[in-house]
Amino acid sequence: MHTTEWTTASAGGALTALLGGAVRALRARCVLRGRARAVGMPVHRPRRGGRRGSWSFGRPGGRLRLPPGFGRYGAGLLLGTGVAVSFHGLRALLAGVLVAAACCRWLPERPTAEERRAQAESAALRAQLPLTADLLAGCLASWCAPATAAEAVAGAVAEPMATRLAEAAADLRMGGDAEESWARFGSDPALAPLGRCLARACASGAPPAAGLARLAEGSRASAAAAAQQRARRAGVLATAPLGLCFLPAFVLIGVVPVVTGLAGTFLVHT
Repeated sequence: MHTTEWTTASAGGALTALLGGAVRALRARCVLRGRARAVGMPVHRPRRGGRRGSWSFGRPGGRLRLPPGFGRYGAGLLLGTGVAVSFHGLRALLAGVLVAAACCRWLPERPTAEERRAQAESAALRAQLPLTADLLAGCLASWCAPATAAEAVAGAVAEPMATRLAEAAADLRMGGDAEESWARFGSDPALAPLGRCLARACASGAPPAAGLARLAEGSRASAAAAAQQRARRAGVLATAPLGLCFLPAFVLIGVVPVVTGLAGTFLVHT
């Protein structure tokens, strides 16, 4: 068997195995759904956790779960197979193996459910930071105790900031050191500026209202700048596919005929 035929057969076998595994997984899911409905077991989509489109059979642990790294290794296998099939010879096979290995090594892994939840919570805390700082500044400027101010603001803001403030207020009510309590409150990177501001005010005895107001203003300015940067980046990313579509057409229609005509004229004269 020639090298080209062996490469094509190997790539086809790998692709067939991958598609066969996906078909078997989908068939098993359909069989489980049919059995669950036959016995009257509830079949529903989970509201929290799990992947979009996954199904649960009577209990949260009954969802179809892919092994870790399935997407990365599957993409590497598909890309390596495409490179090996697109060209011929042993070099194409080696290039396909290298491409597959590089994809498996350097492609980013899909974040887990816990990582996505932590990212969403951190983003929510950053969004709530300016309002929380303004409310704390107003409460502390009216000579409220730190624990009372934290409890009042915790009742006025939404989660997850309300839980963090309630924990800090409970710690202060139990007689904990104010500086240490606010330092623990600011252990989250999203709340670190607010925790440092309050801990510094407790250590120095200075009124924290002015610092909190400056923190709220700076947080709003940073959020506005980040939103503008995302908008500019979205515009650049939107024009990139158009450039990739029009550039080959421009080269084929505008550049290639000119070069071909000049080359033909040069060859005729020589």
